[in-house]
Amino acid sequence: MRSDPRATRVTPSSSIPVRVEAPSGARDQFGDEEVAQLLALRRELHRHPELSWKEYATSDRLAAVAESLGGVVVRVANTGVVARFRGEDPTAPVVALRGDIDALPIQEATGLDYASAVPGVMHACGHDVHATWAIGAAMSLTRRPARGDVLVVLQPAEEIGAGAPAILASGALDGVAAIFGAHVDRRFAVGQVVAEAGPLAASADAFTITLHGRGAHGARPHEAADPIVAAAAVITALQTIVARRLDPAVPAVCTVGSIHAGVASNVIPEQAVLTGTLRAMDAHTRQRLVDEVKRLAAAVADAYGVRADVTVEHGTPPIVNPAPQAAWARTAAANVLGDAAIVPFGITNMGGEDFAFYMERIPGCFLRIGAREAGGESVAAHSPRFHAADGAILVGAAVLAECARVASAALAEQR
Repeated sequence: MRSDPRATRVTPSSSIPVRVEAPSGARDQFGDEEVAQLLALRRELHRHPELSWKEYATSDRLAAVAESLGGVVVRVANTGVVARFRGEDPTAPVVALRGDIDALPIQEATGLDYASAVPGVMHACGHDVHATWAIGAAMSLTRRPARGDVLVVLQPAEEIGAGAPAILASGALDGVAAIFGAHVDRRFAVGQVVAEAGPLAASADAFTITLHGRGAHGARPHEAADPIVAAAAVITALQTIVARRLDPAVPAVCTVGSIHAGVASNVIPEQAVLTGTLRAMDAHTRQRLVDEVKRLAAAVADAYGVRADVTVEHGTPPIVNPAPQAAWARTAAANVLGDAAIVPFGITNMGGEDFAFYMERIPGCFLRIGAREAGGESVAAHSPRFHAADGAILVGAAVLAECARVASAALAEQR
C-alpha cells in the first residue's frame, strides 16, 4: 500500500495550524492552500449546523464555493445544490457524486474547538465532512476532469429520508448514467474504504399500532377491554416474526420503540399506541415484515377483545450495490490508495440511507470511508461525541472524484 498516513501542517488564513493525517495517495492530490480551504469549510459547516430542510446558510455557502470552482450551479429542492463540472467530452455520459448536508437535533459533547454553536443541533453523522469532500472532489475534477460532465449533488434532508426523492423529483439528475456517494465510518481507520457489491444498508419503514379497548376503573378490570395487556401480548408476538417467520439466514429487524397508554395508575385506558421500525435487505422480506405485523396485531388484539389499527409508513429502500458499479468504485479506491486500502464491511448494516432512492433509478455504488484517526476510538454515529477525522475529507474527495473518472470512462466505452 503506497499511501501510508503522513501528518501535514497547514495554516489557513483564518485559522490556527491544523494537523491532518491522510494517506499520501489522497493528500498529494491537493495543494496546501486547497487543504486549508477544505479544513476551514468543514469547520464552518460543523460550527453552524442546520436541520433538515433548514440548511439555508449551508446551501448558500456551498453554492458559492462550487461556483468559485467553475461549477454551473442550480438550486433545487428548496435547500439543495447541484453543480455541473465539465468533462473532456460534452457528449459522454454524465456521472453524479452526492454529499448530504443536514445535521441532527443532538447537543454536541465532543469538546472540539469548532464544536456546534447552535444549541441542540450538531453534525453527529458526518454530513459536514460529506459536504466538504464533495467540494474537494469538485476541486480535483477541475484539474483532471472526467470523460463526461460530473454533477456534484449537495443534498438536504437525508436524516429524514426526504432529500433524495426531492432531488429526483426536481429533474436535476435526469439523464445521469451512474451515481456515487459515501459515508464516514469510525469503525474503519482513515485510509480504509469499503466498496463492495451487495447489501450495504437496510430499508427503514415505521409502523404504528393503535389498540382500541374499553376503559374502566383499575380496581374492576373485568369491566374493561384492557389495551395495555393486549399491547404486552402484541409486543411479545411481534418478536416471533424474525425469530419464527423468516429464514434465519435473512437479515431483518422488528423493533418496538415506544409505548403510550394511560394517564393514571388506577385507570384502564381506552387506547394503547405502539410505534416501531422494520428493517430488511430485500423487497420480499420487507413486504413480509409489513404483512406479519398487520396479521399478528389484528389476531392478538382480537384474542384480547380489543381492535388493532395498523399503519405503516414506508421509508428508505435498501441499498444493494450492483456488481459493475461496485467494481468501478473498487478500481477508483485502488487507484488512489492502493489495493490494501479496500476492506470488507464485515457487518450486516440495518441502518437506512436515502441514497437508496437514487439507486432505484440510477445505477451506482455507496461506499464507506474510514474516519477514525490513529489511536482513536470507534464512536457511533448519532452520538453526541461523534466526529470524523479531518483526513477522511481528503480520502473521500479523492476517491469520489476517481469514481467519477473511472465510471465516466467505462460508460463512454460502452456507448
